[in-house]
Amino acid sequence: MTENPNDAQRADALRAGLAEYELDAEDMALLDDEQRGSGEPSGSGPLPVLAVVGRPNVGKSTLVNRILGRREAVVQDTPGVTRDRVSYEAEWSGRRFMVVDTGGWEQDARGLQERVAEQAEAAIELADAVLFVVDASVGATGTDEQVVRLLRRSGKPVILVANKVDDQRAEADATALWNLGLGEPFPLSALHGRGSGDLLDSVLEMLPETSQAGGAIPAGGPRRIALLGRPNVGKSSLLNALTGSDRVVVDDVAGTTRDPVDELVTLGDRQWWFVDTAGIRRRVHQTHGADFYASLRTQSALEKAEVGVVLVDASVAMTEQDIRVIQQVIDAGRALVIAYNKWDLMEEERRELLEREIERELVQVQWAPRVNISARTRWHVDRLVRALDTSLEAWDTRIPTGRLNAFLGELVAANPHPVRGGKQPRILFGTQADTRPPRFVLFATGFLEPGYRRYIERRLRETFGFTGTPIELSVRVREKRRRTR
Repeated sequence: MTENPNDAQRADALRAGLAEYELDAEDMALLDDEQRGSGEPSGSGPLPVLAVVGRPNVGKSTLVNRILGRREAVVQDTPGVTRDRVSYEAEWSGRRFMVVDTGGWEQDARGLQERVAEQAEAAIELADAVLFVVDASVGATGTDEQVVRLLRRSGKPVILVANKVDDQRAEADATALWNLGLGEPFPLSALHGRGSGDLLDSVLEMLPETSQAGGAIPAGGPRRIALLGRPNVGKSSLLNALTGSDRVVVDDVAGTTRDPVDELVTLGDRQWWFVDTAGIRRRVHQTHGADFYASLRTQSALEKAEVGVVLVDASVAMTEQDIRVIQQVIDAGRALVIAYNKWDLMEEERRELLEREIERELVQVQWAPRVNISARTRWHVDRLVRALDTSLEAWDTRIPTGRLNAFLGELVAANPHPVRGGKQPRILFGTQADTRPPRFVLFATGFLEPGYRRYIERRLRETFGFTGTPIELSVRVREKRRRTR
């Protein structure tokens, strides 16, 4: 998108005016990137992931707090306080990474503890490296040995942490953990910080620069498309229709597909990577067993994709699950196409009902391209190409800063923010911080109400398109510098 010289001059003046306001280091870094005209996404790739695992009450959450340098994870003497896996962003020696705190892993767990154990196993599967924490004052237990077997099967690099080593005398207890067969145990006191710096140095040597386990989108090559939807909406049938063969097992029984299936497909004279995924039945934390891992792998496949094609069974009423899957794509920041499958099975009356359902249930997602298809007969399947191209182009779109600020000036002049409490927030400057998806940052003198933010997003779409991509809009409220005499 080209930029008008007058718009560019105006943006430079607005940016210079920000010098009168209190800006932090993150603000300055953002403005420096914008001034250099960076056309690339700000991140070089997803942050590497470090999982902290072990049986209950060995000090995992205490260690996570020590790594973060602040009290974030809940710590209590009672075993089992942590249940879900929780991610935090950490930094050491100038490198950033994600650290995942998990619930205690126990063998032969039942009920709630079984769900906790599954979350810990999921953290290992999605991590780039693992800290296995053992209580050195207790020694290796049968449960610890079970965790070792699990870690060996995962093939992930592991550091064995001997926790609760508060002095040199306790280091003798730590040496007994050699018997676990994971190499030299790393003596540590997560509570007092003893040995934590050396541990983090070792962690950085083990972690890759960017995550290799999930979230990485390969640069170049065919675009990656994830086929998503609730069970039995026709995802596998669509992949078979695209490939022209019975590539995937199709059955009327819902849940036939468990693992994501990748296939290189030629469509519209180009090649695309299509990934058939397991049907999403319910929220991940409510699933268990094979369904739990199927949901987990579906989420991982979406994070590695660029576009999510959500299939909806047009012949029956839309469900909460359909809407949840669409929201999952938006939350992941991926481009979106909605494909209404089984169109050939629809009756005329059902078509009128569907239009009303779309208007009612998807009023906030009207920007997503819609394709009506029949995977079984291949009717209109080729129309997916145009919808995919539209969404990907919007997902990659960058608006020049001058043009963006000219747009914001016109928008505010036509419809200023309402006065609240005798004050009227004013937008000082706007910049597009990233693409994939487009992310905009607005500097303002006060809080912008959610309704006004939605108005800005709607006008952005009306003016610049953005058909098929979510938009992220954040506001940074900044006050004027106090003058010193």
